[in-house]
Amino acid sequence: MKGLACALLLLVAAAATANAAPPHVTVGSKAFTESVILGDIAADLAREAGATVTHRRELGGTRVVWDALARGDIDVYADYTGTLAREIFAGEHVPDRRAALQHALAKYHIRMGPPLGFDNTYALGMREDEAAKLGIRSISDLQRYPQLRFGFSNEFMSRGDGWPGLQRAYGLPQTQVRGLEHELAYRALASGAIALTDVYSTDANILYYHLRVLRDDRNYFPDYRAVFLYRDDLATRAPQVVARIEAFANRISTAAMRRMNAAVKLKGRSDEVVAAQFLGLTGNVATEGFWDRLATRTTEHLYLVGLSLAAAILIAIPLGIAAARFRLTGQVILALVGIAQTIPALALLVFMIPLLGIGGPPAILALFLYSLLPIVRNTHAGLTDIDPALAESAQALGLPPFARLRLIELPLALRPILAGIKTAAVINIGTATLAALIGAGGYGQPILTGIRLDSIPLILEGAVPAALLALVVQGVFELAEWRLGPRARQ
Repeated sequence: MKGLACALLLLVAAAATANAAPPHVTVGSKAFTESVILGDIAADLAREAGATVTHRRELGGTRVVWDALARGDIDVYADYTGTLAREIFAGEHVPDRRAALQHALAKYHIRMGPPLGFDNTYALGMREDEAAKLGIRSISDLQRYPQLRFGFSNEFMSRGDGWPGLQRAYGLPQTQVRGLEHELAYRALASGAIALTDVYSTDANILYYHLRVLRDDRNYFPDYRAVFLYRDDLATRAPQVVARIEAFANRISTAAMRRMNAAVKLKGRSDEVVAAQFLGLTGNVATEGFWDRLATRTTEHLYLVGLSLAAAILIAIPLGIAAARFRLTGQVILALVGIAQTIPALALLVFMIPLLGIGGPPAILALFLYSLLPIVRNTHAGLTDIDPALAESAQALGLPPFARLRLIELPLALRPILAGIKTAAVINIGTATLAALIGAGGYGQPILTGIRLDSIPLILEGAVPAALLALVVQGVFELAEWRLGPRARQ
């Protein structure tokens, strides 16, 4: 009997294993082409190992993606040993050696896969014609030209292995130095607005913009060997995925990575297709058509705007009523929602990440805060602007305060309240395009990709629908104001 029971238990366990849902893996990538391609490669490897995969694309700079991995918002992404040593562990004096980096990562419950095979070191690039005219071949040569204007990626401006350390190491005298979005820095370089920017050794933009890479004659930049970073618990949840990542050692040469970057940047091919072709998975790649992409982005955008606006209406109208009823309290309420409106949108989105992670929730909360001011202020203004004679007449009829508010005051204030909701909705539609920076999707996703790939059609793919949606929403609210606002028909 015991043998029969054991056999039955084994059969049940086998059936449960066979019917178990495949593990889900979330891959992240930074907002530049190589990182997105490597993210697609990691996603394909995970799918090959039987997992379902979500790729959170173009999440921003190193810190955003690293924090997402440390919190568990993503499971794996590609980074570089030099970035780990000089940026992630800046101030901890962690050597750029594999054992030391693995020890430092372990404190965050993160592991480092084997080197992928290429070194993508930082470098400085100038237009070839300008560098030839000035006779600049190495970074030290820049000391002779203090008047040159530099434009670096925003991340390079502040990271431990970026501009501050480079300036000290080489004693560079330039003072006209500014931070830019990286793809825009290349455009500024091409137009002559700046003379120098940061590049990567595998960057297709070096050929695209005809740049001369300056020799690092003082060996300032460390090695930047590409690796996959993944969470400890992935080995438990999806051991086959980890095994596939670990087996992917030294598969990507510098030349191969440069070709993949060039295929996306110079030939306009999609990141997914380029990554799949490198892995020999071309037949398994399904690319979305324009209308499918538009439907997906519209759904994401409406979700962000609709949910945040609905929550704001539920909260802001009562706050506006309270502000109109109680003068001192009202000043405090108006001041607080005004302060929320003054916080830059990108900063507000980033502030939300430690609280809610990446994706929709932090974006919705940020958009909710941006929606409060116009609704609160217009509700307050609509109620306080009611003719005192009408308010006195309602009071003389013996109506209790709540009945006066519901039957008399709110209907009279409806038009300005609707105008405040309309303003909040239009603001949200535009601001929500930034939510793609933290993985929330929407119309901002093609805009970000278009900026990264220098593709006007992709930028328009997000910008035009966002503008049209704003116009439609504005028209709907104006019609509602006309139909429901009693003052509009007097």
